[in-house]
Amino acid sequence: MGNSIGFDLVKALLLWLLLVPSVSHASIETYQFSQPEMAQRFNDLTTVLRCPKCQNQNLADSDSIIAKDLRAQVHQLLEKNQTNDQITDFMVQRYGDFILYDPPFKRSTLVLWLAPIGLLLMGLLVLWFLARKPAVQAAMLTPDEQQQLNDLLASEQQRETHHD
Repeated sequence: MGNSIGFDLVKALLLWLLLVPSVSHASIETYQFSQPEMAQRFNDLTTVLRCPKCQNQNLADSDSIIAKDLRAQVHQLLEKNQTNDQITDFMVQRYGDFILYDPPFKRSTLVLWLAPIGLLLMGLLVLWFLARKPAVQAAMLTPDEQQQLNDLLASEQQRETHHD
């Protein structure tokens, strides 16, 4: 029983050591806005812009350094009274359409839009080929081959009866 309590204490200590560094490095950014509606616009923009480093997180959720810098950039642009479209255009010009979670449908983003459809079609094609695959059929023997097989089986049976 004493070992069980000691082992539980070691597990708890290891868990604490793993969690403490991540909590201690987390920082909360606060931005002051000259107009109250800018805070909502800031939240809207940072949720629709993707972090260039994290790829699957928006600027609002990412803890990367570049996301922090881009949040500060969005704040500065808002304070300069730029519209959401102007800020988005600035980010796209700097980082490309990748920064948008919902990129526009144009020649350079065709792969982003058509790849899921293509993958779905390929999957359906594979399923169709697998479903239509004929069942394995037994090979048909010619009369000569059937006679040879019968002769071999008969000689094998004779050999077995002589060994018994």
